[in-house]
Amino acid sequence: SIVYNYPPLDVVKYFLQLMEEDKDLSSGIAAIRTLLMILEKKQFGTIHILHTTMREAVAAMRNTDLSIAAIVSAGELFCRFITLSLDDKHMEECRQIMLHRGKIFLTKLLNSRQVIAHQAQRFISDGCRILTHSRSRVVLKALITASQNKKSFHVYVTQGGTGNPGEEMVRELEAAGIDCTLILDSATGYMMESVDFVMVGAEAVVESGGIINRIGSYTMGLCAREMKKPFYVLSESFKFSRLYPLNQRDLPDEYKYSRKHLNDVSKVHPMVDYTPPVYITLLFTDLGILTPSAVSDELIKLYM
Repeated sequence: SIVYNYPPLDVVKYFLQLMEEDKDLSSGIAAIRTLLMILEKKQFGTIHILHTTMREAVAAMRNTDLSIAAIVSAGELFCRFITLSLDDKHMEECRQIMLHRGKIFLTKLLNSRQVIAHQAQRFISDGCRILTHSRSRVVLKALITASQNKKSFHVYVTQGGTGNPGEEMVRELEAAGIDCTLILDSATGYMMESVDFVMVGAEAVVESGGIINRIGSYTMGLCAREMKKPFYVLSESFKFSRLYPLNQRDLPDEYKYSRKHLNDVSKVHPMVDYTPPVYITLLFTDLGILTPSAVSDELIKLYM
């Protein structure tokens, strides 16, 4: 059995501290920073021990009550990226190469929101009316960028279920001088006819090109398709996940429910749902603007 080089408790503590210090930080980026810290601070005898330690660290971070979708996909991609083609090298040399690659990977991802916000600009026109669900950092960034580019538009924000994160989104939009209205999640159908398009974030983008996102996103996708309104998803590529759910039941319970409810989920509602690719018009990512069918090709490239 392999002993932790770094106690799981410290991994979780460091990870949660990052999330606490920067409320704008995605759990995926925080996971990558934590893995990079382990790589920096610890010595590893073999690549196998390193892999095991990284896997155990990801498992420890999954055990927090944060959305695990981004933690899992970011952790997998990070480990894949840093350990490519390291045959026949001394372990310390490997570690230095991995550290260098890890920092490049993180720098690239930290810029991804900016890249996505820039891509979304030509779709946000003067006078348009946008519907968004709950709170998404990348959607917020795109809307603030559009406002800074002197575009005038109105945003309808749903409350977004438990904790009403939509209220926080509205406060942030208003602080940036953007016209917005908070609406009930159940008013999605009512509002759909009067908006130009839907723009949402994602907790994960799955292999089919569908998304896992805050509960209510699927309902919004259904309404948008029925009323022939474009449904745009904004997501960083570290959220691309090698899951392939076919329906809501296919989503693992640990993705849908908080850890404390996993023993009995019969009395609690899920935190996320799955929106199939058929309801999604385009995905704006740091890899480019993609159709849902192009996601699997990009995933293959990421894991090559």
